[in-house]
Amino acid sequence: MEAKAHIKYARISPRKVQIVCDLIRGKDVKSAQGILMATPKAASELMLKLLKSAVSNAENNFNMDPEKLYVSATYANPGPILKRFMPRAQGRAYRINKRTSHITIVVAERD
Repeated sequence: MEAKAHIKYARISPRKVQIVCDLIRGKDVKSAQGILMATPKAASELMLKLLKSAVSNAENNFNMDPEKLYVSATYANPGPILKRFMPRAQGRAYRINKRTSHITIVVAERD
């Protein structure tokens, strides 16, 4: 049995989130929380909140023991891109892509 939590349309690039995802994948929940609290990345705040949500979902919806949980999967998929323009010299305009992410954390019980 596994429990999930999602964040959709997070205003952070999926490339930046995937770095933090790789740090906690496969770890137990306690050590994953410690890693996220000590990591100085912008995505670690979002991931910590999402991890707590996934643990709560597992505990309340599926009656899992929070002490036995581990992060079985975590991934960040790209969401829609907000396209903006920056004025440049001689009447030109450069496009700026403001990327979004859909982040998912899956926790499961270790036997």
